[in-house]
Amino acid sequence: MISSPDLTLRVVTIDDDVQHLKFISTVLSSDQVVVSTAPDPHAGLDLVRKERPHLVLVDLMMPGTTGIELLEKILEVDPNAEVVLLTGQYSTESAVEAIQKGAADYLTKPVDVEKLQQRVESLLSEVRKGQRCFELENELLENSQFAAMVGHSPAMLEVFHRIRRVAPHFRSVLLTGETGVGKELAAQALHRLSPVVSGPFVTCNCSAVVETLAESELFGHVKGAFTGAVQDRIGLFDAANGGTILLDEIGELSLALQAKLLRVLQNQEIQRVGSAAFRRVDIRVIAATHRDLRSMVKGGRFREDLFYRLSMVHIKLPSLAQRKEDLPLFERHFIKRFAQQYGKPVGGITRRAQALLARYSWPGNVRELENVLGSACMTTEGETIDVSDLPEYIRVQQSIEVRDEIRGEETFPTLEQVERAHAVRVLEYASGNKVRAAELLGISRTKLYRILGESDSSATDRTPPANPRQSPG
Repeated sequence: MISSPDLTLRVVTIDDDVQHLKFISTVLSSDQVVVSTAPDPHAGLDLVRKERPHLVLVDLMMPGTTGIELLEKILEVDPNAEVVLLTGQYSTESAVEAIQKGAADYLTKPVDVEKLQQRVESLLSEVRKGQRCFELENELLENSQFAAMVGHSPAMLEVFHRIRRVAPHFRSVLLTGETGVGKELAAQALHRLSPVVSGPFVTCNCSAVVETLAESELFGHVKGAFTGAVQDRIGLFDAANGGTILLDEIGELSLALQAKLLRVLQNQEIQRVGSAAFRRVDIRVIAATHRDLRSMVKGGRFREDLFYRLSMVHIKLPSLAQRKEDLPLFERHFIKRFAQQYGKPVGGITRRAQALLARYSWPGNVRELENVLGSACMTTEGETIDVSDLPEYIRVQQSIEVRDEIRGEETFPTLEQVERAHAVRVLEYASGNKVRAAELLGISRTKLYRILGESDSSATDRTPPANPRQSPG
């Protein structure tokens, strides 16, 4: 997750055996480990809600419920908690069920004190690393923001570099990219870094302007120019005089208005509707579109001379699918913003939710991600966004992709396709947790990455996990 951990390890133990609770508390408590105990499931669940522990030790058999049932409730409250089930009667079936439902481990009573202490020490080490990662990620986010834009991928660093170079000198710029990639933010960055930063920044959505009023909207009109023109009115170009105008969705302008825009670019002058006089203006023009203007020129729907005039400086913004390494930055950025906006204590997102977002194709780009995380922050009842807080169409996307992959275009899938599809299914069942998926499959994590066609960025597995379906030797 991406919420900030502290340097104290919080442990909750839930067991109806009071002597065992005292034993665990005595063995584990230290300056850096705080142990809280609960003698029944109801009190234990309340304690988990209150303490938000890193580790929860749960007895498998308790009056009124089972450790498996309590495990599911704990993970609903806090998906990031590491839950270890304790039992006096080990069985392979219950161990497999526990792991499948999210347990981190399954230990037999009497508990091996040394093994338990090693697990706690390992968790404490992870907390320390998590604290350092949290600090580094915050620093990375601060250093990865450029005039309200976020990114540290090579594609975005190149965009930032071009904006810095162009901003002091441009008269016209063409911004292209899919809907939702942040073209307006790029336009604002160009304006802020330009010599006219103190001047106005005016936006016109060309696709929203009524055709019959478009010329008046852009260039203004004089009194009596047409029915209803009862007084002079300045247009958007006049309003942007001494600053910058953004013409969003420039491809929607009519050919007649394109001709008038060309005159503005060439001569820096405008003509109001109903007036014979030309007015000088000092403006910088930024045109933005998701359309392929070059194809529109070939089709006669966009003026060639205007296209070449605009595209002298052309900045193309990458889609979110082309810069998925920026996803964690966006997640932190948006969650922090929306948590403040809604006044909610949302501090992060679970790893399995991050994995699901990373696999989604994001056709709506950054704008879609912003809407998804904004909705999740608004509706979540916890302090961490989990898979259940995400829209259904994203949650079911995995199953659709797996089915489509199996169908393919061939009558029979290859062995590699079947193997990968099965691995994806198990990964989905494990909520995106590759370590658990590898354990369920009975293979090493390295092999799982190889099947999925991904590279393991972590250290190579030193010991393949044992197959949980096999009885201990």
